[in-house]
Amino acid sequence: MATFRKRGNWWSYRIDMGINPITNKRIQPTFSKSEEYPNGFKTKDEAKKAATKHQNELDQGTYVKMKEVKFVTLAEEWFKYYCKGRKISTQRVRKYELLRLTKFFEFDLAKNINKKRYQEFLDHMEEETKLMDATRVGTHLAAKMLFAYALEFGYMKIDPTEYTKVHRAQATVEDIENNTEIPKYLEKEQLALFLKTAQTKGLPGDYMMFLTLAYSGMRDGELCALKKTDFDKVEKTVSITKTNYNPSCKVIEFTLLPPKNKGSIRKIELDEIIFIALEDHLAKQNELKMRYRKTYYDKGFIFALSNEFPGYPTNIDFVGWRMSRLLKLAKLDENLTPHSLRHTHTSLLAEAGVPLEDIMDRLGHVDDKTTKNVYMHVTKKRKKEASQKFGELMKNLSISEQ
Repeated sequence: MATFRKRGNWWSYRIDMGINPITNKRIQPTFSKSEEYPNGFKTKDEAKKAATKHQNELDQGTYVKMKEVKFVTLAEEWFKYYCKGRKISTQRVRKYELLRLTKFFEFDLAKNINKKRYQEFLDHMEEETKLMDATRVGTHLAAKMLFAYALEFGYMKIDPTEYTKVHRAQATVEDIENNTEIPKYLEKEQLALFLKTAQTKGLPGDYMMFLTLAYSGMRDGELCALKKTDFDKVEKTVSITKTNYNPSCKVIEFTLLPPKNKGSIRKIELDEIIFIALEDHLAKQNELKMRYRKTYYDKGFIFALSNEFPGYPTNIDFVGWRMSRLLKLAKLDENLTPHSLRHTHTSLLAEAGVPLEDIMDRLGHVDDKTTKNVYMHVTKKRKKEASQKFGELMKNLSISEQ
């Protein structure tokens, strides 16, 4: 039961919240404001209304005494909680998403962020900063996790993200008609030219590097993490169990992490040409080890540097730079990237009639829209040929006679 008191022009209420289990004394705090009346109670009716709501929450066991904490402080606490057991690469993505939230809510108390205020943030991302759909969706997901944490630990009473939705950009007729979702890749003749250029004009290690990417379809980060023990010369396979994570691209600051997801851990068969090239590549690498026997970082990396950091694994920037050089020499599209060889691998497997499920398994994909688009683009021609062959089969038959 609440009691009420007026001091000056403002009202307050005192409510019994039970017994403190430690001191065995009754808990009877006084409240002079609430969420609905953040500036205080001007009338007794306002105080009664707040006290009734308070008592109902106590009776139902849903009362939460929200902590006075800035959103920025809450975000820092949640991020430490979130990072436990998470991959460094995942932490890095969440960190950037969190920066967008803390910049917008820099001066907000966590408990004061309601649905209207959060929707202002979503509108800000869409209308003012013009962020891509995927970026806004990722940031929204991070916010949902953060506010769920805030609810669980008593920082807030409501989840401001509930029922809110990120508005995705609507495609125009022109966008649909000029669909550019099919990524660029090399046709088989172009791939042959590119690999020949790598073999005859490439720098040390180029041919083995790009032959492996082209014939396996692996990611460039996975390539940079390969070790000799990953190759099985008898079974003609390579095991993909790790990726080289090095966002700063500083040679000695690399970290080996598990691949992108569980489906990315795989063992795939390789053509004999890879193992022939591997023998030559390792022989040259052994010569390099002897030359730098005192400083060589001998951890078994296949694609190791040969400059001032001999033996350290290459990184994705290094692979990209080497590919740009070869594309220019071969007079091919210089906008292609090492990931384009992954799409090239997909397109050639599709052309060879390999089922989509087998291609996805080889690439380490559980589901990937881009891979499916490449596959459908390549197999469209085969479907058209099937229709033409059926028409040719039927053209000598009369189907008009009854």
